[in-house]
Amino acid sequence: MASNEGRAFFALSGYHFNPDDITRLLGIEPTSTNAAGAHSGLDRPVISSWELSTDKVIDDVDVYKLTEIIMKQLDPIKDKIIEVCKSHNLSPRMGVVLTLSVAKDEVSPDVGFGARTIRFLADIGAFINVDYKLSERI
Repeated sequence: MASNEGRAFFALSGYHFNPDDITRLLGIEPTSTNAAGAHSGLDRPVISSWELSTDKVIDDVDVYKLTEIIMKQLDPIKDKIIEVCKSHNLSPRMGVVLTLSVAKDEVSPDVGFGARTIRFLADIGAFINVDYKLSERI
């Protein structure tokens, strides 16, 4: 049977911005970017994104630990994130992506966020997104 899998990420998304500018302003390298909105016209807005993600974890998925990995990187630049969100009209988000095992003996991971993470997300005006799906039987 398939095991539980998961990762956490922090993303900034918005219209008509170049993720390279965000990387330069924050001074931190993202895990992935999408610059589609940087090249779209005003008549057809397209969203760009800047994302910092953990590696995918298999078996022992601990959402608290995954989000703490992200927080250790972001907390020192919180003021920069707030400024970038204002200056580029970006929407910040903390996300968790889970694939849950359908095996009877597999334990479902706890999904939650520590006080430090919640405080940080509230301070920057972020929202939380949890995506999950069930693994397929093998």
